[in-house]
Amino acid sequence: MPGPILTTGSVITCAHGGMAQATAPNPRVMAVGMPIVTMAAPHAIAGCVFNISGAPSPCVTATWIVGAVRVMAGGMPVLIQTSQAVCAPNGTPVIISVTQPRVIGT
Repeated sequence: MPGPILTTGSVITCAHGGMAQATAPNPRVMAVGMPIVTMAAPHAIAGCVFNISGAPSPCVTATWIVGAVRVMAGGMPVLIQTSQAVCAPNGTPVIISVTQPRVIGT
């Protein structure tokens, strides 16, 4: 399914509100002036407030499991708004809430 390509400016959060940031964006490909993001590296998560029985157990990284099917950058699928990731160590999904609207990938 087509969707806007994710960039370093996209807003991605874990299910508990922690902010995810790309650890290795692709510096050679830009969309609306920002580097795009591929499935190559996980996203680092900061600010997750998840806890189990009062003990903190925050999401630390998000590993992408679904990316674009037809659009690649550096040999890796780019991430689009419909991409899916799983947070470690909790296994919760990420929420992609804001992307750039101009460049679409499938």
